[in-house]
Amino acid sequence: MADFDVHVDPAVHAAHPDYTAVVLVAEGLRNGPTDAAGDAELAAAERHLRARDLERAADHPHIAAWRAAFSAFGAKPSRYPSSAEALMTRVLKGQTLPRINVLVDLYNAVSVRHVIPLGGEDADRLEGALRLTITEGGEPFDPRGDGADVEHLAAGEIVWRDDRGVTCRRWNWRQGRRTQLTDDSTHAFFVFDRLGALGREQLDAAVDDLSALLRDRWPDCRLERVTG
Repeated sequence: MADFDVHVDPAVHAAHPDYTAVVLVAEGLRNGPTDAAGDAELAAAERHLRARDLERAADHPHIAAWRAAFSAFGAKPSRYPSSAEALMTRVLKGQTLPRINVLVDLYNAVSVRHVIPLGGEDADRLEGALRLTITEGGEPFDPRGDGADVEHLAAGEIVWRDDRGVTCRRWNWRQGRRTQLTDDSTHAFFVFDRLGALGREQLDAAVDDLSALLRDRWPDCRLERVTG
């Protein structure tokens, strides 16, 4: 497996010293539309969350930590929830999780089950190293992936990016389409974002969970963990 470079800006660690990123890189996948197995994982995650008897996602300490982190760089969490909070809120309001494709379904199920922001993207569409950084102002983000509606960001936002531009805004709030996982994706990376409210053993358990799901589905796939 080729080296996969992940860099976290020291300024991010200075502002959030309890932050850890683990990126799970997977090759030899054969993604496809949502199927019965993926649907079952999502349904089980929905039941697991509802059994916690939470009234709001924000009542969970993991989510409370992310709300504080978002507020610290000027992102109002009620308007810009972390990816985990957005998924959990749907379930707690009586809705189902979105069914997108097999890979997205699997990582969304793990995100909800472990209450951790978790995103997946197509590694073959990444240009250069994956970096978590703080914007200086003017960085491009193309939400549609067609160049028709490019946003230029203000300074001070924590984002994931590559050499071409921002791939995910507000840490883990919104991914762009350029690097999104499609039904044809075979080479993916999955970003697990951890703050101190989530123990390291819990982080490792979440990575193990997704790794097992990928290996069960594609026994010959190759997996690598990279820590940022």
